[in-house]
Amino acid sequence: MSNIKDKLFTTLKDKPRVITRAAFWKIPHNTQPDEVALKVGRYNKPKNWLGSKTPETLKPKSELTLDNDELDNLVSFLQEHYEPFKAGVKAFIPLDDPFNQSSADQIRALFSLPNKKQLIQFILSHHIIPEELELGLMHAKRIKAISNFKTMLDNDLVESDWQKWFENNDWVLGSDFIRVLDERTIDTQNISDFLMAAYDGFLDVIEVKRPEGGMLFWARSMDHGNYVPSSNLIKAVTQASSYIYEIEREANSVKFLERVDGVKTVKPRCILIFGRSNDWDVKQSEAFRILNAGYHNLTIMTYDHVLDRAKRIVGIEANKGLNLDL
Repeated sequence: MSNIKDKLFTTLKDKPRVITRAAFWKIPHNTQPDEVALKVGRYNKPKNWLGSKTPETLKPKSELTLDNDELDNLVSFLQEHYEPFKAGVKAFIPLDDPFNQSSADQIRALFSLPNKKQLIQFILSHHIIPEELELGLMHAKRIKAISNFKTMLDNDLVESDWQKWFENNDWVLGSDFIRVLDERTIDTQNISDFLMAAYDGFLDVIEVKRPEGGMLFWARSMDHGNYVPSSNLIKAVTQASSYIYEIEREANSVKFLERVDGVKTVKPRCILIFGRSNDWDVKQSEAFRILNAGYHNLTIMTYDHVLDRAKRIVGIEANKGLNLDL
């Protein structure tokens, strides 16, 4: 006991035959800060009980001593969890330190509940997510999508990978379209990449070709000093035009109307996403403008045009919501 510097006692509970006490012990060290320990014990009272007796003079029924580290951890645990647990809360996010792994796990657990409809109704009815946070989350998600798009352009991916990206990010196609339809089949011979419900309530089609894999936009040689479409681009345009024609043929089909959720067909249009334009010069850009002007129901976009459009959309929204840099 000689190496104990200071002691501090308190009574936690005093019963006729048993007393519960706690004591701090300060143990000095020459080369490091003093160590504080905690002893908690339940003791039998002797017959001639004097309230001044210290725990070490009593016969313990049970006793526990915590060293400095154990005591620090216990104090942190009590400060963080005691009041919420007493109130019936088994898990909570401390507002003084919300951005940690424990908080992330609890939020993830909440949003992983199986009844998503009930979860959404709960969030909406209690105004849990403020508008600026909602806009910020959407903005951040779109920035991540653009980053993934740029990464994908650096790899020779198959067409299905691009179809999946556009399916998850149809916002990049602009405000002309409301939603992607579940149905893609036009008829037994033609299956489009996407059938879309346009803003005016009518049916349009999106066709996606991979940007790489030797599929050049322009032919390798010019014709009378003019840039002309490559054979792969001509095939893609022909396929897109065929889709438009077949959709018009199916316009009055009751079965087709049912398959496209009642979205009617009147002069359908097609957006064809094909090739790259990141290394074009002015003449090639002019040729592209002229090429597109030749179609009244077909618009061709390169992947770089899509990327530029996505950046512009995010840039506009960045001024309205959180300012997240790309």
